[in-house]
Amino acid sequence: MTAPVIAQTSVDPDVVAAPVVPEGTQPPRSGGRLRHRGWGLYLAFAVVAVAVLWAVVPGVFAPGDPLTGVPADKLLPPSAAHWFGTDTLGRDLFGRVVHGAVHSLSGALIAVTVGLALGTVLGAIAGAVGGVVDDVLMRIVDVLLAIPGLLLSLSVIILLGFGTVNAALAVGLGSVAAFARLMRAEVARVRRTEYVEAAFGSGATFFAALRRHVLPNSLTPIVALAALQFGTAILAISTLGFLGYGAPPPTPEWGLLIAEGRNYVGTAWWLTALPGLVVVAVVLSANRISNRIGRRTR
Repeated sequence: MTAPVIAQTSVDPDVVAAPVVPEGTQPPRSGGRLRHRGWGLYLAFAVVAVAVLWAVVPGVFAPGDPLTGVPADKLLPPSAAHWFGTDTLGRDLFGRVVHGAVHSLSGALIAVTVGLALGTVLGAIAGAVGGVVDDVLMRIVDVLLAIPGLLLSLSVIILLGFGTVNAALAVGLGSVAAFARLMRAEVARVRRTEYVEAAFGSGATFFAALRRHVLPNSLTPIVALAALQFGTAILAISTLGFLGYGAPPPTPEWGLLIAEGRNYVGTAWWLTALPGLVVVAVVLSANRISNRIGRRTR
């Protein structure tokens, strides 16, 4: 009787076996990258919070009158007395930026509200009803998307007239198409889910299923888009103010402040650079917050 032969396998000494990771555990992530992302989000919230406080209580940050100045102090560079310098009439530029926050932020809020309300209603109707109604509404949305946003806003302002509120309405109407398209896609997606079909099978009416199941589960991405549109609206309103279609002088609106200093770029750079940096900081912060909201809704 022969003994069983045991097969032997050769092991390469140069090959190192990979460490065994216990089931249910994950390798540690880079803490530095996470901390960097966290601080960036906190900074964005801080910038937006400061801008909101400027709009709510501007007198706390800049007690002076933003419309009057001292002619002898005109075109002073940034200093401890005047953080952003002074303009051509001796007005404190920091005070004008602070007091101008209420015009830019309130205009952006009006624009987002108009776009959100109209776009959500149109998108919900198109996605819920479908058929010919969906085709007609989406063709209208396609036409709005084919027109550049700035051109559409200028056309609306020509019809409504100048001013911060009219500029906000024009920007809001330009954002209706984006809200409508997203809302229509979300409603059409949620309508085909199993729990909505089960609701119809249980005897729920069309409007009851739409109110209880479809709309609540379709609004989450709309919130992220609204946060993104808030930053975009600030930039659009500032652009219209820079072109002279927003608030009239001497209103301390951010876009108008940049426009007033464009003739002094070579001699008084702070008149355009510092208000422009404020606009960029607020817009980037709003976009950072909207990106965070968008990732949490996925």
